[in-house]
Amino acid sequence: MTRTRDVHPNLVLAICCSSLFLVSMDVTIVNVALPTIKRELHASVAGLQWSLAGYTLTIASFLMLAGSMADRIGRRRVFQTGLGLFGTGSLLCSVSPSIGALVAFRVVQALGGAMLNPVAMSIIVNTFVEPRARARAIGTWGAVFGVSMAVGPLLGGVLVDHVGWRSIFWINVPVAVAAIILAAKFVPESRAPAPRRFDPVGQILIALMLAGLIAALIEGPERGWSSPEVLAGFAVAALALASFVPYERRRDQPLVELAFFKSIPFASAIVLAVVAFAAFSGFLFLSALYLQDARGLSALRAGLQMLPVALGLLVFAPISGRLVGAGHVRWAIVGAGIALAIASLVFTQVGLETSFVIVGVAYGLFGIGQGLVNTPITNTAVSGMPREQAGVASALASTSRQTGASLGVAIAGTVIGGTSRSAAHSPGFVDSVHTFCWIAAACGVTAIAIGFFATTAYARATAKQQ
Repeated sequence: MTRTRDVHPNLVLAICCSSLFLVSMDVTIVNVALPTIKRELHASVAGLQWSLAGYTLTIASFLMLAGSMADRIGRRRVFQTGLGLFGTGSLLCSVSPSIGALVAFRVVQALGGAMLNPVAMSIIVNTFVEPRARARAIGTWGAVFGVSMAVGPLLGGVLVDHVGWRSIFWINVPVAVAAIILAAKFVPESRAPAPRRFDPVGQILIALMLAGLIAALIEGPERGWSSPEVLAGFAVAALALASFVPYERRRDQPLVELAFFKSIPFASAIVLAVVAFAAFSGFLFLSALYLQDARGLSALRAGLQMLPVALGLLVFAPISGRLVGAGHVRWAIVGAGIALAIASLVFTQVGLETSFVIVGVAYGLFGIGQGLVNTPITNTAVSGMPREQAGVASALASTSRQTGASLGVAIAGTVIGGTSRSAAHSPGFVDSVHTFCWIAAACGVTAIAIGFFATTAYARATAKQQ
């Protein structure tokens, strides 16, 4: 149900994209600031991982709840609440006295972030009902992601070098306030005609599953893989997963609609999101340490060196939108996989003396791959699904992205391993980067396989059965 309001769809799109700009820019800015945060707060590698993974993990855990709440009590209302909570969390992050406090306040930020992107996408889906217009809108959404990536490293570098790392969180506040005001004035309220019932048990099981797995991966290198805490983390994740699937199957209105996964394109999009964002997020995490600690660049110069990532995203996100809108989903996904695989293979040869031109080429290819992959993920997740379940479907896609991002950061830290290898100036650190890039290359090959398999006639037939 949508309250009628005379507003141009592109204005609604612009307001909704502001939330994506906030959440995405925040990730890249924090990455650039990691080495400075490490020094000033005396943080360990695990602490840095938690400052990123705690954020994405919280978003992944509560996206489904946010989508259901938005469908029930109003998408605009939840969207505005998320903006307010994100801004508040940003202010708290800026006054963090320790790495533990920063992680805790990042969780507050993330609780707001969980209410933003999937809810904003749901608003967009209900505004742009014609498939081609929707694909173009989603392409614009992807382009905003590229812009935020471009602004993040550069602005973050300037702020970290000239003002201090705490200032990277201040800039979120005015954007959040402006978006709240504009949403109240121009975005029509909408709800699902038959919203789903809340599923607190399913929500708790999702949070336990993700938290147990990510915590075990992050703490394993320091505590030891056979330590009671790490084994307990893996056990909690396994038990939560084993309980979640049968529990959800018994519910009339489950938190996660398992029937969606009978659609091969939809299920493939979820897997694609996990592998693509795991590779990308882990790569960004290691890049901050490689450029600043290993190669001795300032935060601003590191941001400039990462600019090809943002440019690749900015240029190829709208191209991906046009490909998807024209029915060429396969080539968008396959192109993304090829770019990711080649970029990763190039970086397996990068060392402490490698030309920054070669490093920039690898970064550009990473950006191209990420720019191409976003639109197919989102479009496949929401296309063919009932409009009244747009919040749930888009939240599933966003959950898979954030889950992949958390896994990527956790795996990157696991690959770095102990203290001797985590020293960014040591040969062991570079070897660790190479190891992760081989994993990222495998993710690229997986994306290529998905591109071909998920677009076959048989796969498309399974989607029509939904």
